[in-house]
Amino acid sequence: MGYYISVEDNVKIYVHDVNQKGKKTILFVHGWPGNHKLFEYQFNQLSEFGYRCIGIDYRGFGNSDKPFNGYTYDQLADDLYNVIKALRLEDIILAGHSTGGAICIRYMARYNGYNVSKLALFAAAVPSLIQRDYFPYGLLKEDVTKIINDTYNDRPKMLKQFGDMIFYQYVTKEFSDWIFNLGLEASSWATIAIAKTWINDEELFNDLGKINVPTLILHSIYDKVCLFPLAIAQQKGIKRSKLVKFEKSGHFLFYDERDKFNEELIKFIEE
Repeated sequence: MGYYISVEDNVKIYVHDVNQKGKKTILFVHGWPGNHKLFEYQFNQLSEFGYRCIGIDYRGFGNSDKPFNGYTYDQLADDLYNVIKALRLEDIILAGHSTGGAICIRYMARYNGYNVSKLALFAAAVPSLIQRDYFPYGLLKEDVTKIINDTYNDRPKMLKQFGDMIFYQYVTKEFSDWIFNLGLEASSWATIAIAKTWINDEELFNDLGKINVPTLILHSIYDKVCLFPLAIAQQKGIKRSKLVKFEKSGHFLFYDERDKFNEELIKFIEE
């Protein structure tokens, strides 16, 4: 079922909630520029295994409201907190992909892991999507600047080019078109604002040390968006973390290797 949670005046977040009577709750936070629908292949299988699967569309994306402002990691973490509090969720497995992983990390640090028992990060944009003077990994700042400029000038073309980066295995044209259309559901200003967040002073090095729950890191060695050294940095920075390499997938490992992905997530939840 789907419903809305008000997180502040005139801003409502869309929530997709499957199997509300599930034995444990997994809260999925999507990556840029998609929405909760990206996790269709997790909702289908994991709900059959008895889990409650919740996906949100963070502000500006999918079915959520699309204000012009509020795209910092702090604000997005605040929105996540308000959803968790409003739904009275407890002992959840918080799971974030790409930028969604960054939002989860900021949430864990900002709210001391409020009502989260375990954390799962997959292809997370953490601790920094781009290279910095003190972090010689990730994308070049110029690569992200090009994404921003292309969004201003030809957003559909930018989305098509981004879609060509995210898979390692073959996907059908129909599936690629579906992913493209999910990107179009976002507002253009939110698409730009999140990309600007990547290259501004938003980074999560200090946040990693504040994580106090068991953490699973799933990351592909062939990821062209969030490069594999980011996963190494996550493992080093999060005390109770475990890294699982994926070797037959790209940035969308939860689709390229969905069976392995789901198996690893279930194993982690049940440990």
